[in-house]
Amino acid sequence: MPLKKFSLSLDGFNVAVLLVFLVSLSLRFWGLERFNALVFDEVYYAKFANDYWLGKPFFPSHPPLSHYLIALGLGIGSLLPADPDSVNTLTGSLHSTWSYRWLNALVGSFIPLLVGAVAYLLTRRRMLTLLVMVLALLDGLYLVESRYALNNIYLIFFGLLGQIGVLSYLRRPRFRFLMLGGVFLGCAGAVKWNGFAFLLGIYLLWALAWLWRGEKNPLQRWRALKPLPVLLTLVFLPALTYSLLWIPHLLLNPDYRSLAGFGRIHWETWQYHNRIGNDPSVHPYCSPWHSWLILWRPVAYYYQTVGAHKIVYDVHSMANPILLWFSTGALFLWFGALLFARNGAYPREISLYLGINYLVNLLPWLKISRCAFFYHYMSAYLFSWFALALVLETLWRQRTSFSRAVFCLTLGIIALGFLYWLPIFLGLPLTPRAFGARMWLRSWI
Repeated sequence: MPLKKFSLSLDGFNVAVLLVFLVSLSLRFWGLERFNALVFDEVYYAKFANDYWLGKPFFPSHPPLSHYLIALGLGIGSLLPADPDSVNTLTGSLHSTWSYRWLNALVGSFIPLLVGAVAYLLTRRRMLTLLVMVLALLDGLYLVESRYALNNIYLIFFGLLGQIGVLSYLRRPRFRFLMLGGVFLGCAGAVKWNGFAFLLGIYLLWALAWLWRGEKNPLQRWRALKPLPVLLTLVFLPALTYSLLWIPHLLLNPDYRSLAGFGRIHWETWQYHNRIGNDPSVHPYCSPWHSWLILWRPVAYYYQTVGAHKIVYDVHSMANPILLWFSTGALFLWFGALLFARNGAYPREISLYLGINYLVNLLPWLKISRCAFFYHYMSAYLFSWFALALVLETLWRQRTSFSRAVFCLTLGIIALGFLYWLPIFLGLPLTPRAFGARMWLRSWI
């Protein structure tokens, strides 16, 4: 049998996707070992990772998958040579900062590609796909969360992979796509319970598709998801995946090895979060959900002044302010146009997908009583990029000088904003005056 010829077409679109990924990778790995310390919640997650290697029991405040992954990175990273200046014993053993951060950086590098995959599966529009990817690349919150041993980036990674699996099935019905989608969505919940919001978004879209009567049902293709396959792959499989992922942790903690112990650890975790409280005395960076939409209170992860000139090294877990403000505005603009315009350039399926996933990732925080932080907005925030990308692509497609000027100006301002705040995303040295110039609101400090 003759071998089929293999060819790789490097057209402009593929080159652009590759370039976005390489820039994303570079931003996350450059100076990754900076700050020989445990930054923010690395005091928990990096230590938890080391505890697994030591066989030391501990109580997790979240499901264990991200702890396993950080531990895996720690183990692999510890086999590699390290700069002596980046080595410490803060985790409980001798490790370099790079060893417990590199896997987060690698996983975070793929986020622009994953949001691009979602956009392409929904629309088959290359320009929209690239716009969403570029917006993801120009965000600061995702960059910061990728550069430290924290758990939020894994929640997003698995949540997007799970939805990609379902969307891939809708484009090309293959049972394996649904199975992979179910496994990844279970993994998202095994990082944090709010990771199951990505699964809830799928449930609501599917239910709406079956409840919507008439030939103009915008979610008609979602009816290809039949009840039995959904039950097997998107109900049973996520639950099984979530449960199995607890086994290594339970084996390390003898008190929880029974079925009753499995239930008890969930109850104790729930009670732990209920006891945290929600006021500035709990943590100075607590912020209510509605403040996230305007970037009122980001979180300072690291702050240090050095030398006689008080050079500032600061890491702020905050979005690119320009991108966030434009994205929030685009959400209102897009939904307004959807309500008042009879015909649009896009199927209503896209708007429903965007709106439902945004809301299911945001609205549960209305009822959360514990202290919440700006980074809890991450999973909802990424869907606002889609709204902005839709608005930008609509401007470009209008082909007028004014609309294209607005398009270029908007993207240019977002890019300039990213470069302006990049020093506090990467922890680069700033003079006190330069640092103060980047704190536009007193609530950011």
